[in-house]
Amino acid sequence: MCLSIPAKVVSVNGDMAMVSVGGTEYEASLQLLDDVQVGEYILLHTGFAIQKISEEEAIETLKVFDEFDNLNEQIKPDLDI
Repeated sequence: MCLSIPAKVVSVNGDMAMVSVGGTEYEASLQLLDDVQVGEYILLHTGFAIQKISEEEAIETLKVFDEFDNLNEQIKPDLDI
């Protein structure tokens, strides 16, 4: 299974961008996408921007990630992790 995460584009320099995920910044290659602008959201997978998404999609996806995190915290005691 592959996982990509929503990230906001902070800066663009040629075919590379700095993106923010939860306040942490990462470098992302833009080689797979055209015309990515500062302020847009992308899906980040293994250092590559693989798709542009809307801000609404990004927010909803991050909410789901938070729900999974909360669920994991609730079940950890039952799993003896």
